[in-house]
Amino acid sequence: MTTTSTVSWSHEKIQANGIQFHYVTEGSGPLMIFLHGFPEYWYSWRHQISEFSKNYKVVALDLRGYGQTDRPQGRENYTIDVLVDDVKEVVSALGYEKCVLVGHDWGALIAWYVTMNFESYVEKLIVMNVPHPQCYMENLNLNQVLKSWYIWLFQLPKLPELYLKSRDYKWITDQFRGAVNSEAFSQKDLNNYKENAAHPGALTAMLNYYRNLPAKMIKKDITPIIQVPTLMLWGENDPYTGKNSTLGTERYVKNLDLKFLPNCSHWTQQDCPKEVNQYMSDFLM
Repeated sequence: MTTTSTVSWSHEKIQANGIQFHYVTEGSGPLMIFLHGFPEYWYSWRHQISEFSKNYKVVALDLRGYGQTDRPQGRENYTIDVLVDDVKEVVSALGYEKCVLVGHDWGALIAWYVTMNFESYVEKLIVMNVPHPQCYMENLNLNQVLKSWYIWLFQLPKLPELYLKSRDYKWITDQFRGAVNSEAFSQKDLNNYKENAAHPGALTAMLNYYRNLPAKMIKKDITPIIQVPTLMLWGENDPYTGKNSTLGTERYVKNLDLKFLPNCSHWTQQDCPKEVNQYMSDFLM
């Protein structure tokens, strides 16, 4: 298990795209931005921050609506266009022109769209357990629809918030217990995620990401071919998205390095931090 030290981490805030973002940072040099998924926050990158701060200025962002970042009201504030602009504006606000962009789950989906539409901002791309959006649609089948049952539930008003809040946020903490590595999540980790979800307005903000999904899965009518070097890491024991959704990725990513982790769950960088860090290090050399 990778040990985690927070002594040199700095908690900072920055204004970008009309709201205030919170992030954890360490190191100096080229910029590396980490984008977390649902129902997480910057903390999901606790095993990567110090590791990569040796060579980069690491920024583990709280996405809008999560953690200590602002939570504007209204579903229209959580469209994929807005989320993409968030990343672009944060890069500029930090004083950089480009970054190594790393994303998991929702963070990976945002990272795909940032790279497809604003590739000049991305030096290298690393995504975990979310397929290229076009490949997801092309490989969508009944089995995947059934795996994604929660997405359809999340479209309802109010009921999902009550469901996720019930029994002391049991559904949220239960998701992390599906990790392959039994030591991946301590009780402290689970409590942190529960507390993150319990912030006033946090659940609705998180769910608004999903409530905007059906509107437009592909941001542009023509999906541009990604030219930047791309590492795709996939934990094979993912109960939410099938491995077959990665099929055809090479058609949309010119310089693709796809690695499967056979004993790893959806929570890739937390379940198998040692392997993930090694793959990332090799890719970034």
